[in-house]
Amino acid sequence: MEQEAIGAEDAALVRRYLDHVRVEKRLAERTVTLYTGDLQRLGQLASKAGLDLRQVHNAHIRRWVAQMHSAGRSGRGIALILSGWRGFYVWLGRQALIDHNPVQDVRAPKASKPLPKALGVDESIQLASHVQAGDPPALAARDACVTELLYGCGLRIAELVGLDVAAGPQAGGWIDANEGEAHVLGKGSKRRSVPVGRAALSALAAWLDQRAAWAGEDPALFIGAQGQRLTPQHIRVRLKRRSLLAGLSTPVHPHMLRHSFASHVLQSSGDLRAVQELLGHASIGTTQVYTRLDFQHLAQVYDAAHPRAQSVRRPADPAAAGQAGEPSTVAPKQPKVKPG
Repeated sequence: MEQEAIGAEDAALVRRYLDHVRVEKRLAERTVTLYTGDLQRLGQLASKAGLDLRQVHNAHIRRWVAQMHSAGRSGRGIALILSGWRGFYVWLGRQALIDHNPVQDVRAPKASKPLPKALGVDESIQLASHVQAGDPPALAARDACVTELLYGCGLRIAELVGLDVAAGPQAGGWIDANEGEAHVLGKGSKRRSVPVGRAALSALAAWLDQRAAWAGEDPALFIGAQGQRLTPQHIRVRLKRRSLLAGLSTPVHPHMLRHSFASHVLQSSGDLRAVQELLGHASIGTTQVYTRLDFQHLAQVYDAAHPRAQSVRRPADPAAAGQAGEPSTVAPKQPKVKPG
């Protein structure tokens, strides 16, 4: 289907806004790219309706949301699109180019909240301990260190690739091996420090010994054979390969290790606030999803270990358990004992 072209005036407004979020708000380039696509879609919808972007009203936005939902777009995806549109119209209002925000009070269809995918403890250890036979020593040491830091510190992939070898005013992040701390630059350019365990520090030392063979002028902690900072995509590919070679049943991506870190710390400590700080979440509500994972883990333990859970959920022998397979609630007869 041929797409509607955006008018020159609308295209100029979109370019000005994108320059604003890139330069003044300093949003990440990936976010700017997403905004570009979303605003391109908005311009095409407006053009198809015979409107300029400044003529769009609330009813138009609601209609387009309904169309996207009918076409199968998820509630979460629509919410992200609306967020980009809303910011654009807020900016137009501040420029005195519109007198109302057509996205105001428009909400995406309610989306289900699937549980984040996390590995079990045994699977996490299996992945971290895997030795990649056949890889050059430097490559094997680097991938092992990447895995240990993602799982051992709960880092986001952007935080990991932003790490530099040494601390400094220009460093996005670094690891203080003496103190056992990773200093990272998280979302919203917020810095935080997280503990680094012995296994990760050991893997870091092994990688630094090998890194010298590849080192160029790039200060990045994690580099490729050409001496350039690794990209997130490169790490995703290497981690997926490692998980398959390690014999895991599902391919692993970096954020799955962050989920695993959070879930395992919460299971052991029960301290939701501590997990929030470790992950760098601005809101405790974001962290609370791991309480659902924690409860799921507890329910599995209960099902496997508690005799009454087993009798209700998995009766071993319907005939022995009672009529129609129901667990028996009748106590066995006790032998009669004559007094005296």
